Amino acid sequence: MKKTVLITGCSSGIGYCVAKALHARGYRVFATARRRESVEMLIAEGLESFRLNLTDSNSIHFAFEEVMRRTGGELYALFNNGAYGLPGAVEDLSRDALRDQFETNVLGWLELTNLAIPVMRRQGYGRIIQNSSVLGFVALPFRGAYNASKYAIEGLSDTLRLELRGSHVHVSLIEPGPIASQFRVNAVKALAKYIDVENSVHREKYQGVLTRLNKPGPAVPFTLPPEAVLERVIHALESEHPKSRYYVTFPTYLFGALKRILTTRAMDAILARSGNNN
Repeated sequence: MKKTVLITGCSSGIGYCVAKALHARGYRVFATARRRESVEMLIAEGLESFRLNLTDSNSIHFAFEEVMRRTGGELYALFNNGAYGLPGAVEDLSRDALRDQFETNVLGWLELTNLAIPVMRRQGYGRIIQNSSVLGFVALPFRGAYNASKYAIEGLSDTLRLELRGSHVHVSLIEPGPIASQFRVNAVKALAKYIDVENSVHREKYQGVLTRLNKPGPAVPFTLPPEAVLERVIHALESEHPKSRYYVTFPTYLFGALKRILTTRAMDAILARSGNNN
């Protein structure tokens, strides 16, 4: 029997790359997406696909029940990937803006994960892979909402890993840095929706943020293709002893090392400069 994998956020970027590659590798992949046209594209390319909107509990339950129906109640792995970034200074974030960021990036993941866990416990095996970020353990200016969502995922995943000890259900965090994707395009839309740039004290700085987000090609150095994340996902799926964390890009390795050896003051100076330059 093919091992089954449920993936969120498969319309482009990391989710699309991982879904296609795992399907070619012999997995039975359920590639979900929020928009109907994305689902139709994935089906046309030979994948099993249906809609899953992480902000909608009914959609989450329908999608999971559909997986259970098609597999006879079995699920080897869940790859929580669907997310977006909301750029903006913390003082410009409304309650609604932060709530919407968490609905997609945290609460939807939690609800889906909590549906998968009883299935995995019952069958005696499973893999839960969370696509976090370098911004899950270091903060950068104007990324407060996204930072907060990824810090939350890191905390929930670390706790869950401890609670699942001995169950043969493994929890792994993938921590990419810059990856080529549609992330910046979606971030520009989120900024326009939630941030009142013209009336912000940070108005001039937002021009730099928009320049970075609209820049053609890689926005920052050391950007890697989504296949770099795929390599870590495969290890997390297939290793007898998957890692708790997988770094991906050079910035992730660099900031991970610096955080261990530098004082908070020194780290803040580096992160402030890096955030303003990127």
